[in-house]
Amino acid sequence: MTEVSMRMPATAAQVFAVLADGWSYGHWVVGSTHIRDGGPTWPQVGATIAHSIGAWPLMVQDSTAVIAADPPHMLELRARAWPFGQARIRLEINEIDAATVEVRMLETVSHGPGRLLPGALQAVLLKPRNSESLARLRDLVTSGYRTIGD
Repeated sequence: MTEVSMRMPATAAQVFAVLADGWSYGHWVVGSTHIRDGGPTWPQVGATIAHSIGAWPLMVQDSTAVIAADPPHMLELRARAWPFGQARIRLEINEIDAATVEVRMLETVSHGPGRLLPGALQAVLLKPRNSESLARLRDLVTSGYRTIGD
């Protein structure tokens, strides 16, 4: 399992509002280049978003599904990018004080060729990507990104 965390000047509800907008994933998830369907029931358990990963013309079309949700504190996802693999991603939002949260992102490669890589090598590949994803999420949250329903 690879873990990264980042403090953000926001409330748990503000962070979860961005996570709850399936269309936002193309803005903060590193590697996600196009959201084809934001999932009208996202982030309910079982909901999916359709996305593309990679750079044209070498894009992979796949999906991410909600495994578990506890708004506004936790969202767990199954992200697919076949033929490369599949991962479980858990986002935990912990309140530090009234205006600060810490977001933890835990990722485990669960299926596919990436699962065969040693854990230390997975961490070398995933930590920088996931740290950048959290930085992008923080930027969306703090910039006043308008979520669906705003």
